[in-house]
Amino acid sequence: MSQDPNQPEFPVVSDADLRETLDLMATAVASMSDRIDALTTATDKQMKLSTEARIAAFAAKDQTDPKRYAEVIGQTVEEHIADSLRTLNQACNDVLSGIQRSNASFQETTTAHSDTLRLMNEHRQARERDRKLLPWVSLGAVVLVLALTMALPRLMASNGSMCAVLGATCTTTSTDVDACVFYGE
Repeated sequence: MSQDPNQPEFPVVSDADLRETLDLMATAVASMSDRIDALTTATDKQMKLSTEARIAAFAAKDQTDPKRYAEVIGQTVEEHIADSLRTLNQACNDVLSGIQRSNASFQETTTAHSDTLRLMNEHRQARERDRKLLPWVSLGAVVLVLALTMALPRLMASNGSMCAVLGATCTTTSTDVDACVFYGE
């Protein structure tokens, strides 16, 4: 598993941590949904207020001098609606900013999840390769044990120091072969 040296090393994230992150994101999205619903309600109220103001303006126009009352009605509507529209505009900007931050966080979580799945797949493939090599390694170990079982006593018997360590005496036979002999007492 090679890693780009320009990328920082991140710790492996557990499934529980990923679930917790997704739960937190779901909670954040639900909270934003509630805020958007509240903003929609406020917008509906503003539209209703605006409609009522227009109706009242037309009614006042019919009943009074339009030039005289038009300015009063315009100022009243502007005073009441302008502040609400500025507040609503700021709230929309805040919601948009929250959505952008949430989207970035979601992208990071998605990337981390993909990386975790990739690492898990690499680990599984490595395990499968190891499982395929296990019979060959076991066979090699058995062959090594058999070879040592046959060669080690002969090697130890041909070396005087090893013979002494075993508590035997190294001697040469009549055919000039070194032998490690255990004499009984």
